Amino acid sequence: MARRFVHEHLPYLLARASHALWRGFEPQVRAAGLNSLEWRVLATLYDGEPEGVGRLALEVLAKQPTVTKTLDRLQRQGWVQRSAHPEDARRSLVHITPAGRRQVAPLVEAAARHERRRLRELGAAGGVEMRVLRQQLALLVQRFDAVEDAGTSGV
Repeated sequence: MARRFVHEHLPYLLARASHALWRGFEPQVRAAGLNSLEWRVLATLYDGEPEGVGRLALEVLAKQPTVTKTLDRLQRQGWVQRSAHPEDARRSLVHITPAGRRQVAPLVEAAARHERRRLRELGAAGGVEMRVLRQQLALLVQRFDAVEDAGTSGV
């Protein structure tokens, strides 16, 4: 097969790698009655602090209006709750509810098992290479998020 630009383009390679890992897990998410965005929202809130809607949108890779609609559905299910931000009543914080945590807990465990299984298939069951890759990807995300945040704050 001929080499194409995308075969060396980092955003494309990261997206393809993400899709390859996600592909085998998606049926479990669907079987639990969730779509991929609902899964990302619940998984993000599962073991962390409440998030503002804007920050949550950034974390789950979606536009804020789309996340707001998803939160409406998840709130109707009783899986998330919104409350006023303590410092700015115009903003809200999103909390996962105990029911939401129960809904997503088996999927979080299944996602971890799925990832370990897929990495074992590559012969990379969590060794130094995977730790370094995770650190480098987290650093890449952190740096570009900081640049984007600075650009949107008028700096």
